[in-house]
Amino acid sequence: MLYHLYETQRALMAPFSEFASASAKLYDHPLSPFAHTPLAQRVSAGFDLLHRLAKEYEKPPFGITSALVGGSNVAVQEQVAVSKPFCRLLRFKRFSDDTATLELMKTQPTVLVVAPLSGHHSTLLRDTVKSLLQDHKVYITDWTDARMVPAEVGPFHLDDYVAYVEEFIRHVGGGDAHVISVCQPTVPVLAAVSLMASRGEPTPRTMTMMGGPIDARKSPTAVNNLAMNKSHSWFENNVIFRVPQNFPGAGRRVYPGFLQHTGFVAMNPDRHMTSHYDYFLDLIRGDDDNAESHRQFYDEYNAVLDMPAEYYLDTIKTVFQDFALVNNAWVVNGELVRPQDITATALLTVEGELDDISGAGQTEAAHGLCTGIPKPRSLHYLAEGAGHYGIFSGRRWREKVYPQVRNFIARFDEAGVMAKPVEAVEAPVAGKAAPVVRKATTAPRKARGRTTTA
Repeated sequence: MLYHLYETQRALMAPFSEFASASAKLYDHPLSPFAHTPLAQRVSAGFDLLHRLAKEYEKPPFGITSALVGGSNVAVQEQVAVSKPFCRLLRFKRFSDDTATLELMKTQPTVLVVAPLSGHHSTLLRDTVKSLLQDHKVYITDWTDARMVPAEVGPFHLDDYVAYVEEFIRHVGGGDAHVISVCQPTVPVLAAVSLMASRGEPTPRTMTMMGGPIDARKSPTAVNNLAMNKSHSWFENNVIFRVPQNFPGAGRRVYPGFLQHTGFVAMNPDRHMTSHYDYFLDLIRGDDDNAESHRQFYDEYNAVLDMPAEYYLDTIKTVFQDFALVNNAWVVNGELVRPQDITATALLTVEGELDDISGAGQTEAAHGLCTGIPKPRSLHYLAEGAGHYGIFSGRRWREKVYPQVRNFIARFDEAGVMAKPVEAVEAPVAGKAAPVVRKATTAPRKARGRTTTA
């Protein structure tokens, strides 16, 4: 019923939102006589803010059309590599006519970015992808809004999520690829790689886990406390609703995105109120740059998606209530998840010093589970001054975190380096660069034919 009430309210507010938008332009356009009346800028700014507070936010595009590779600007095309009912695997394919740039791109590592299925669209990682494209071939999971998936397709469980990740890893190269998981997917990605290792399949050369709840018992945040202090039945009875009839997924049980968004806003209401007021002042002052930055952030932040109820409830129980992964009790499709079986994959964990979503130590706990990975291949990095979003987006990501991720991937990318032991010259220390390693003797990678893409 709540979902239907929300949709009714949204439909009722839509005309007022459009009216506010038109009124804002009426008092701002230089050819409009109203723009020259007293307080016109304030009236226009007020209507503009009202429009943004009342409007519906759709999924924004990635909008990545170019990247800087080796000092040259190359074209980027977004392609669908694999299409599944609940997710698309996107590839950002790079094109260049410059021979030197082409040769460089051909040798760069392949990276699979597993975006979170936690209420926001994968475009939240736009900055992550932009940075990675400078030095890597990049794929990313683009999760589908559950309200757009017809009910007859069937349910989507956490086990299905793990199976999707396994399939995507195999598609992008298996043992030749590198995997980066941001926030929520750190847990299912660790499960997927563990299961592949237990079966004897090739596993990625590196796993980079950023700000995720591997062990949610450590430094619990407000998000963790809610999940741990309410019963499983409480979540099923209070936050799960059926999709209204005006969507393709009508009748499907989901955790609505608007509830997730409301929860995030409620964590820092003062910060959001201040941000909107500053936006109002920027419009009055004519500070277009700051106003546009506000729009870009909230266009992304306010665009949310619904999660399948089965997946959401499975995650609550498995990750935040039973702690099945850290208790060595998680069974996925009949197979026990054993992180200790991972031996041929290097592990980097990244945490933000000021992260209020995944507390300190939650991601670092992966090192205690992956006991089969030699210490010289394990590194933990603490991003000082970074919050949750700062570890994958913004200045701190670009200047502090990304160089660590790039160097770690490059260190373990050469063919065969994971198949033989390496000796560390310096033990890994939190917050420092990856340990210097001495390469094992390996055969060189075979040359490939020339192409015009990477």
